[in-house]
Amino acid sequence: MDGHAEDAGRVYQSSRDQHISEYHYHGSDERDLAGPDSVRRPAVGRAPVVLRDRAEVLERLRASVTEGNGGQAFVLHGMGGCGKTAVAHAFFQFATEVSGRVGLWVNASDRAGLRAGMLAVAADRGATDGELLAARNGLRPGADLVWERLDRSAEPWLLVLDNADAPEILRDGSWLRTSPGGIVVVTTRRAAARWWPGAELQHIGVLPREDAARVLCDLAPRSGTLRQASAIADRLGRLPLALTLAGGFLSHQVLDPWTMDAYRRHLEEGEGVELIDQGADLLSDADPRHLVGRTWQLTLDAFEARGLPEAVSLLRLLARFASEPLPLTLLNRPEISGVLPRARTETALRALLDQSLAELVDVGVRCVQSHGVLLDSVASATPSDSLGTLNSTACRLLDAAIPELPDAGPEDLHLRLLSPHAIALLRRATNSAEMADFVGIATRLATALHRTGDYLSAWETAHNAVALSEQILGSEHRSVLAARSRAGRALFRLGKYSEAEPLLRQVRSTQERLFGAYDPDTLDSSHGLQLVLGNLGKQAEALPLLHATIAGRKSSLGPAHPLTLRSRASLLTILPAAELEREDNSALLSLPSECERHLGPDHTVTLGARHNHAWALYVLGNFDEADEEIRLVADTYERRFGPDYPIALSAQQLYARIQHELGNFEAAVSLMNDVTERRTNSLGADHPFTTASRKVLAEFRENRRAAP
Repeated sequence: MDGHAEDAGRVYQSSRDQHISEYHYHGSDERDLAGPDSVRRPAVGRAPVVLRDRAEVLERLRASVTEGNGGQAFVLHGMGGCGKTAVAHAFFQFATEVSGRVGLWVNASDRAGLRAGMLAVAADRGATDGELLAARNGLRPGADLVWERLDRSAEPWLLVLDNADAPEILRDGSWLRTSPGGIVVVTTRRAAARWWPGAELQHIGVLPREDAARVLCDLAPRSGTLRQASAIADRLGRLPLALTLAGGFLSHQVLDPWTMDAYRRHLEEGEGVELIDQGADLLSDADPRHLVGRTWQLTLDAFEARGLPEAVSLLRLLARFASEPLPLTLLNRPEISGVLPRARTETALRALLDQSLAELVDVGVRCVQSHGVLLDSVASATPSDSLGTLNSTACRLLDAAIPELPDAGPEDLHLRLLSPHAIALLRRATNSAEMADFVGIATRLATALHRTGDYLSAWETAHNAVALSEQILGSEHRSVLAARSRAGRALFRLGKYSEAEPLLRQVRSTQERLFGAYDPDTLDSSHGLQLVLGNLGKQAEALPLLHATIAGRKSSLGPAHPLTLRSRASLLTILPAAELEREDNSALLSLPSECERHLGPDHTVTLGARHNHAWALYVLGNFDEADEEIRLVADTYERRFGPDYPIALSAQQLYARIQHELGNFEAAVSLMNDVTERRTNSLGADHPFTTASRKVLAEFRENRRAAP
């Protein structure tokens, strides 16, 4: 007779009668039977040479193991790679070596490992083979056995549940409890308090700058100085895992050791996640939690498995932006539907927050923020076929957050927060078409920042847009030239006339050659250049250029266009009294009324025309009329833009000049003193506008002393 067996079946053959008894255990994982090799020693990777920072949380943990204390549970939560396990390991050593407690360490990253580890804890605390077999066979609750043995332990203990990033498996089996006989410490990425009722939560974040630098010096003391280490630490966002890997890389090189400066240069040249992960031990197991390129993939895989693919999509979208605070309003727009349903954005964001992949921050605007190394890791692992959709969605979201036609207004923190994200998007561009769209958005953002008086942010945005885009689009691309022109306009407002003049000359010349003298972009650069020339005292060159700009704008945009009227209003400040009195310039003095007729009384160009008209009246010696007009303008500016807004200070300075001419010396000195102080605080003591204000103030004070 033939016999056949499959899988775990068996065939027995004998020549006489036999009685066979066979016991089968049907389990999901062989690890439940074998258990971990040890629960008395922490199963950790590379422990830090010295645990930097963390003094406050360690002091709190150490206080819990003083004689008589027990029944407490602590949850160390934070993003992957922030050093939660290192803190738990340091506390474990203290509790076992100094306080004399029994230390028990369980890997709680998955259900099978948790069950096997906890049953091993029960065995350590005296559970019999029969009790353990019954628990393994499902004949008695395993968690009850473990906690019964922990409660009956004759020795005080510390139990660490490491990597408990799926707290639902702790809850489902009731594995997490407290006992008077010991202390429980959990490390997890899950930050929501609902998972940890009754526990004390301790957040573990990135390291302070000096401590982060010392981690590198601890691992690679011969590779560089503390200052050089600080530069690398900044680049790595002071994330302990990244610092440990970087230090490991520097310390393990043999043939051609790098210095810290060399390592930093390679990071800056784009060798990010791949370079960092080269610091892992080559002969050790490739635990994903010990690699920045893979540690967060564990969470993304969990999202997919739990039916939360939109959380993955949202994180990949966030990875197109910078690691700086991102206003939440940017994500609450219909444009996000290109990546995930808008109705699911709230759920996706809560999932990221719960897994410590993002955090909410309030910097005056409610924002979401993720770590830079995390975002780089996610970006590098994003499938290439989804990059186009992600980039276009990020582009539309940013585009919708910036005014279509930026206007003058008070400083806007929301706009300033968008600047690093516009630059980050430029770095993510995959082709020239995307780059052209991105640089156009960045230029419009720079314009909006400029018109709120935030000239430094405007220059940084435009300057970086040029530096990143001309590599792909070329230096003569229309969008690159527009961004360069905007950078020149910002330099002028920052008082850097010597840099603004050649830059705007070059841009205007190139635009005129490529697009023509009457092209709107050429005319925009021309208007900006004449402002610089006028402030440099080069009126002989500025005036013809302004006339040409007015003629060009009339021809290409029309006589009633706001930009045409703005250029015409500039004539009121550049023409001398003799020119203003000429008959052919009589229409110029009625320009405010013309602006009001075409644009309305509250339009920024109308207000600017009234401001410049007040200056013209001052130049002509019509001080009473000038005083009446500038009062209204100054009051409107202060009400709409605030007292520190640049043109509000300009109007107040003109008001002070008029008061001086009317003989109101005390009022003039008081007004100019205020202007000088505000310009010093906002523009700096060496800005040409501040210098001019100090000169006017000194003159007014001298005249006040000389007055009878």
